[in-house]
Amino acid sequence: MPTIVPISDLRNYGNVLDKVSPGSPVYLTRNGHGVCSIRDMKDEENFEKAEAMIRLLCELNAGIRSAEEEGWIAEEEVEEHFQNRRNECK
Repeated sequence: MPTIVPISDLRNYGNVLDKVSPGSPVYLTRNGHGVCSIRDMKDEENFEKAEAMIRLLCELNAGIRSAEEEGWIAEEEVEEHFQNRRNECK
């Protein structure tokens, strides 16, 4: 069950922080509506890793779609292809 407290409880922030633990963030509300959350740093690190994995998978899927639409590059041409791409970016 999530821990939900009004943002005014931050006056006694020590009590609020005591309620935070890995896998159990504290959600702060203002006028009954969610405003923000306080998470354990391990949860934050896992969240950032998950975001990075999602970005990587999106890029890999875009590469696969591109290869299927424009054709695959022969193994012998891969190095030359990436050198040309690097030169285009300069």
